[in-house]
Amino acid sequence: MGFISRVLRPAIVMLLALTLITGAAYPALITAIAQVVFPSQANGSMIVVNGQTVGSSLIGQCFDQSKYFWGRPSAAGVTDSNPCGYDANNSAGSNLGPTSQALIDRITASVDSLRAANGNGPVPVDLVTTSASGFDPDISPAAAEYQVARVAAARGMTADAVRAAVARHTQQPLLGFLGEPNVNVLLLNLDLDGVIQ
Repeated sequence: MGFISRVLRPAIVMLLALTLITGAAYPALITAIAQVVFPSQANGSMIVVNGQTVGSSLIGQCFDQSKYFWGRPSAAGVTDSNPCGYDANNSAGSNLGPTSQALIDRITASVDSLRAANGNGPVPVDLVTTSASGFDPDISPAAAEYQVARVAAARGMTADAVRAAVARHTQQPLLGFLGEPNVNVLLLNLDLDGVIQ
């Protein structure tokens, strides 16, 4: 009885107390603060158009029509029936190394496809490489510029008008030096559709 009251009881009390604090109280407090201070971000940064959720600014989507800017390729759930990837049930990169023939073949095919659609200029690397999650929503300004002529022609717009939309959705590095400039593909495409600005 002395061992139980002296050693086991305090251990069990501490386990229950810490479980309650770190497993329930702290997450509830942080969730409540996030809902008050950053409600959009706390709820997934969802983009709602005419009362309908069309996506999240944090999760990439498949765009393959000429009138849209294309994002980074996704290795998440690529199958014959889903060649675009972006399968939310299978978030992952390809895990293929630089000497993988499958990776070399995929990148070569992607470069050929992009050049057929956009011209023979140098292809920005982020248009042929996947991100670790497979859901990167952003491309580099260079990747956006590479696609401007195709998108402008498909929409019957001037290249300058399309570039202006790209500029509106180019996010600069945090504090001017943390990270790289990027363009959110979903927001840009919705802007071009006249849905948002």
